[in-house]
Amino acid sequence: MDKTFRFNSIAEFHQFCNLPAAEHPLISLIDYSRVRYPVDESEMQWIQGFYSVGLKRNVNAKFNYGQQAYDFDSGVLTFVSPLQFLKIEMNPEIKVNPTGWLLLIHPDFLFGTALAKKIRSYEFFQYAANEALFLSEKEEQVIVDLLKNIEREYQSNIDRFSQELIVSQLEQLLIYSERFYERQFFTRKKTNIEIVDRFEQVLSNYFQSGKSLQNGIPTVTSIAEQLHISANYLGSILRMYTKQNTQQHIQNKIIEYAKERLSTTAASVSEIAYELGFEYPQSFSKLFKNKTQQSPLEYRESFN
Repeated sequence: MDKTFRFNSIAEFHQFCNLPAAEHPLISLIDYSRVRYPVDESEMQWIQGFYSVGLKRNVNAKFNYGQQAYDFDSGVLTFVSPLQFLKIEMNPEIKVNPTGWLLLIHPDFLFGTALAKKIRSYEFFQYAANEALFLSEKEEQVIVDLLKNIEREYQSNIDRFSQELIVSQLEQLLIYSERFYERQFFTRKKTNIEIVDRFEQVLSNYFQSGKSLQNGIPTVTSIAEQLHISANYLGSILRMYTKQNTQQHIQNKIIEYAKERLSTTAASVSEIAYELGFEYPQSFSKLFKNKTQQSPLEYRESFN
């Protein structure tokens, strides 16, 4: 199927899912058991103009964000940001009763609030589907309570306090989600440490194989793709276990190889810069001095 649906409004999404009209034009909590996607579509893909937070269980579908897929056979929490591509492959042979909640928030609802900008700092809105948040029963109840509080507020008579109260509940939900993600990083420590090790190996192989001379400095996205995870999820893991982001790790590896070349070969600074993927030697020299407080030549001379 080539058609990509586009939902600019929450009302359009309600109509697509065969749901009653939304009670509020900019925010809606959907009972996922009531969602009915078009029955003649075994595969759907769409781009939405709003945020969504989904707590889903027992879904007979495979969700795909970009190149990553995940089967929702248990309760997990997922986050989708505006303009993020989402693909769903339905499996008609599996008969289950999906349950859960789907919170939709249009960016216009957050207009004029601090959360309008801050929400973009929550990296889990850019995680892949298989990097979803697995909740314990107690954690799930915390999330459900906050979702229901949001629903009760927008179903009440709207007054000048409504937006502030809903945004406050939404911000609590995001903070709790960040806390639970941090718990998940620790409880899956072995798996995540393996990712860190694989990341270091991929970086080493990149420079040792000469790919940097051909393709330039490796990008965060290209490294994450080789690890089959999203760039944001990789960054979160690295910060959790190493206190440095992905870009800092790449730069450290560049300096490591530069030091080796400067101390063991007669290659010029320009030659080393090109080998490491720099288009301009001056950029390499600037990074090297920023990281070591020495120019490449000063570092080389220290060995003589």
